Amino acid sequence: MPDRATAAAPVVVEPEGRPFGGSTAPAELDAAGPDAAGRAVLAELAAALDADRVLTDPDVVRPYVHDEAEWAEYGTPLCVVRARTTADVAATVRACAAHRVPVVARGAGTGLSGGANAVDGCVLVSLERMTAIREISAGERLAVVEPGVVNDDLRAACAEQGLWYPPDPASAPWSTIGGNVATNAGGLCCVKYGVTRDYVLALEVVTAAGEVVRVGRRTAKGVVGYDLAGLMVGSEGTLGIITEITVKLRPARPAAPRTVVGFFDSLADCGAAVAAVTEQGLQPAVFELVDRECLAAVNAWRNAGLPTGAAALLIAQTDLPEPAAQAEAEAILAAFTAHGATEAMASTDETESEALFAARRMAYPALEQLGMGMLTEDVCVPRPRMAEMLARIEDIGRRRGVRIATVAHAGDGNLHPLMLTPHDDPDARDRTRAAFDEIIGAAVELGGTVTGEHGVGLLKRDGMERELGPEVLALQRAVKAALDPDGILNPGKAV
Repeated sequence: MPDRATAAAPVVVEPEGRPFGGSTAPAELDAAGPDAAGRAVLAELAAALDADRVLTDPDVVRPYVHDEAEWAEYGTPLCVVRARTTADVAATVRACAAHRVPVVARGAGTGLSGGANAVDGCVLVSLERMTAIREISAGERLAVVEPGVVNDDLRAACAEQGLWYPPDPASAPWSTIGGNVATNAGGLCCVKYGVTRDYVLALEVVTAAGEVVRVGRRTAKGVVGYDLAGLMVGSEGTLGIITEITVKLRPARPAAPRTVVGFFDSLADCGAAVAAVTEQGLQPAVFELVDRECLAAVNAWRNAGLPTGAAALLIAQTDLPEPAAQAEAEAILAAFTAHGATEAMASTDETESEALFAARRMAYPALEQLGMGMLTEDVCVPRPRMAEMLARIEDIGRRRGVRIATVAHAGDGNLHPLMLTPHDDPDARDRTRAAFDEIIGAAVELGGTVTGEHGVGLLKRDGMERELGPEVLALQRAVKAALDPDGILNPGKAV
């Protein structure tokens, strides 16, 4: 661990070579204890916060030090602050700002890019206890929530008033709205209804100086000044710590969706079917792809009886009111059949629809049953090039000797290649790292982006440089320097 005895500026974890390469377990605090800045911060936190807010016992701190990105580095924090109020967060940041100690915010820890990982000597601010739903307004179609509210809990509360919050990441049963905002999370419904940024109206933010500000607006329209609320969405805690979120809502959907599925023997046919649906102006609410590796894993786990020779499965759901739903489902089914589906079917029965959709829902847990390490990619390419990207992923896996399973939000070209690696196999890890880099390069070459919804964090910083180039990176870093001149907010992440 770096020597913090004389450190004044934040200490940033900088792994050798790349910003990932195998988790580093947090060491116990140095025998000499925190340095002078750390001791001062701990004293100020003890004076400002209730005793149960500040955790320093290494065994209690340990579960907070990293998110779900097992390949991303993490360091040893000074302490964890379990905030319950905006005032707790502001007091913490003020103490850290006074002594130039890093601050890393985290929610439920479900992230997949290392964005919430501790850096050495930082204060980790956990927002998981800020769980109040402060307001749901049917008249204005908005909700005001604290960042620790779980996505599905907000959706359930809205449903009681006939309203709907559409962003639905796969982690919705566990991930928090604050984390969703920090990474601009997407999900299955974003192909039709948009991502988190499309629903954020206003934010309460604690700045790097510990000041509490409000950005955005509650009104349906508003163009005063720069869009600072939009800037904060997806900033991964590097520009401020979000302590309240105002989101817009939609009316509840009128009926259970119709589901259409198709199995394809080639990725080219699968891609042609996706293109055909899009070109016809159809807008399924969900449009997903599951590749052969995932289908095989689901079959092995649940004996699901899915076609073993299929290259991929496409699943679409339409949520239009009748009779438009029937017409859209029939058009999607016809597009699947016309473009090479070996088997295609549609269902209006809710139980049958869920059974058809089960292959998508079970893909992740089925792969987890294999007992291997999993490195998750999150690239997004133009929809017409998705089949080409899938073929390149398969080729990369073969050449590198890495088993790769892919699920995708087919409707918007967002692919999640899941690289499976045996534990305790350094050579396999090296090959997986190489495959990870090559997939990022392929996405950029095809006109895509290195992350569609998981964020840059630690894992994608090299990819961000490839995608944006030095001029745009300089602009991003200028924004960071303006809002966080001492670089204390989540240092070393994203930018």
